[in-house]
Order: sequence, then C-alpha cells, then structure tokens
Amino acid sequence: MAATLAAPSAGSTGMDMLRFATAGSVDDGKSTLIGRLLYDSKAIFEDQLAAVERTSSQRGDEYTDLALLTDGLRAEREQGITIDVAYRYFATPRRKFIIADTPGHIQYTRNMVTGASTADLAVILVDARKGLLEQSRRHAFLTTLLRVPHLVLCVNKMDLVDFEEVEYERVRAEFTAFATKLDVSDLAVIPVSALKGDNIVSRSENMPWYDGPSLLHHLENVHVASDRNLVDVRFPVQYVIRPKSTEHHDYRGYAGQVAGGVMKPGDDVMVLPSGLTTRIAAIDTADGPVDQAFAPMSVTVRLEDDIDISRGDMICRPHNAPEVSQDIDAMVCWMVEQPLTPRSKLVIKHTTRTARAVVRGLEYRLDVNTLHRDESAQQLVLNEIGRVRLRVTQPLFCDPYRRNRTTGGFILIDEATNRTVGAGMITDAG
Repeated sequence: MAATLAAPSAGSTGMDMLRFATAGSVDDGKSTLIGRLLYDSKAIFEDQLAAVERTSSQRGDEYTDLALLTDGLRAEREQGITIDVAYRYFATPRRKFIIADTPGHIQYTRNMVTGASTADLAVILVDARKGLLEQSRRHAFLTTLLRVPHLVLCVNKMDLVDFEEVEYERVRAEFTAFATKLDVSDLAVIPVSALKGDNIVSRSENMPWYDGPSLLHHLENVHVASDRNLVDVRFPVQYVIRPKSTEHHDYRGYAGQVAGGVMKPGDDVMVLPSGLTTRIAAIDTADGPVDQAFAPMSVTVRLEDDIDISRGDMICRPHNAPEVSQDIDAMVCWMVEQPLTPRSKLVIKHTTRTARAVVRGLEYRLDVNTLHRDESAQQLVLNEIGRVRLRVTQPLFCDPYRRNRTTGGFILIDEATNRTVGAGMITDAG
C-alpha cells in the first residue's frame, strides 16, 4: 500500500480544490453519504446509477442503495463493509473535490492515516441513535493528530430519530465535550440523513430548527487557502532542468512543488545543505512565468547565480530556515505485520530527500482510543501509533508537523521489499 504525507499538486495555478476524508464507525453511513453527494450533485453517469439500482433490486433492498456507488469491490459489497481507502472525484460550479473514503474498523487505522494525511477537511459520521462510539473518538483523534484543519461532524440517520432536535443536541454536546481534549481548530456540526438526502446537498424541511448550511454548501464555502503555511518559504528541489537543445543551452531551472511560504522573483534565498545564498531570477510554470508562487503550486525556479543544486536540496529564506538535523522525534503509524522495534533499519523518504534511518528508541505507544501513553512498550505492531526516535544518515530539512504538514511528514520504507511500512509526523528535530 502506497502512502504519502505530501499533498499532490492542485496544478500550477493552485485551482480551488478541496480534499476531504470521511470517517466514522462501521454502518454509520459513510458510503451512503458519499453516494448521496455524488448522486445529488449529478456526478455519476446513468449507467452507474442503473447498475446500482439493479444490484439493489437483486439484493431485495426496498430502496436504491447509494453506498454501492463507492463500495466498488464485490467482496466488500457482499460483506457490507468498506476495507480500503477509495478515492472519488466530483465537482460543482464552485469547487473540485477529492474524497478519501476511509474504513471504520480499528484494524484499518493505517488506511485512515493514509486517507486523512493530505485532507483539508474531515467528515466524521455519527449515528444519531448510538452517539459517540469508540471508533468515532479514534477517528476524531487521528484527524487532529494529522492536523486536518477543518472537522465536520455529521449526525447521521436523523430520519430514524424522527428528526428530533433533542437527539441531535445530545450527540453534538457529547462530541463537543470530547473535542475539547483535542486540538480542533474549526468544528462544524450538521444533522443529516444520508439515506433520504436531508441536509446533504440542500437544506432539509424536516429539521426547521437547524439554521446552518447543508453539507455540500459547507464543503463549497469552507476557506482553506489560509490553512497553508504562507510564512515559511520551503521549496524541496525535485528535479534539475537542463534542456539539451542549443536554443535553450543556458537554461537552468529547479522544479518542484512549493511546500510553504510565498516566493517571488527578486527574493533573497538560501540553498540547503550548502548554505549558499542568491536571488530568485524567475518562476516558470507550465502556463508561463508567474510573479509569485505558493503552496501547493508546482513550478520551476530559476536563480541569479549558478549554484550546485541537486534533488533533495531545499530552497528557503536566509533568516527563516527549517531545522537541519539527523536526529528526529516523530509520531509514527506502523502499517505492516512485521513489528517496529528499536534498532530497526529503514529507508526514510522526506519531501524529495531519501536516506537511511535507524530506530534509536520507542518512547511510548499511544492508545488511540483512550489517549493513554504506554511507556513500557517494546514495539509497534500493525496499525499502532507511537513516539519514535530516529537517526538518519544524512540531514533532513524539516519543520514540526504542526507547522508544516509537508516538511513535517515522512514515510518509512522497507529497503528489501520497497514497501511503505510507516508514516510519520515530526514532533521535534535536533
């Protein structure tokens, strides 16, 4: 399973796109909610709908089961569960969306981490009849651990509690009280019925006591541009461009994706690890030169001086550099059966830099249900999260994950199999 903690590009123009993850306990209705969003926003084809109607009929359902739009694997359908991260795409006139539909079971914590790691927003579903379950609490904690900036609690299945305000308020109060223990910066609570479509795309007449937006209206209008770190310039070099044609023989550019800050021609910059300084001469994109670049734009930077720069180097501002360190403290989510133990040797991929790493120690294992720290833990096994100390063979140019999710995130790879075995969030370097 591939995992990443660096958001893919939204294009060189930084088009308005919202990446959101859905989470919640099993049978809380995540797949139905996504199916309803796709269906009501006209994001599915007629033949897809016909196939879903046919399958629903064959199974003896009295209604068109929109969950079948997202539960693509037949084995999943037959078990009635979703097991992996399913990515869906749809658009409205206001915004483009990428949905990461993550599974609810505890044994798929790694999938939840994968889906939420690049999300701008997380939608957590809670069954109005059951209230907060262990899985709901775990998913809320994981989204805050992964620094997902916006959280939406959907109190689902309101049709099964007769759209009663008191039932909604009970769940809202319970979740709000739990959220005070977490680092939740923006929380919205919306009562919905994914099955019936209440408050999904348009406001529901069944809940006149609720005066907030529908879910889609909130997703279309939530402000995510300011979530990016526009203060600390971070530009990991991915590729050095030296055209072979004689026409452009003197062109030298450094391609990559802006991970933080705003870059403009004329700005003073420093290159790590050399520490050499120069100025930005120009910034090119696929659509031509631009007068500024910011996350998550993919650009080519040209510099005034000819400096020896290669993949894995970092361009930043002279007086605002990331940490340069070979000793890393991080929260790691372990993703494979083979346990992580002290002295484990791995490959670390951080932005565009790859190095070898050894586990110096395991500080504690975190119980994601109770938030208890087990400092006696000797290892991390599949789906467990813990605080780990790493020693890296060459310095990483990093920030704490809470400050920058791109320069603060990394993945761990098994050198023998090339499998992604862990995802990490840097808490401290140095």
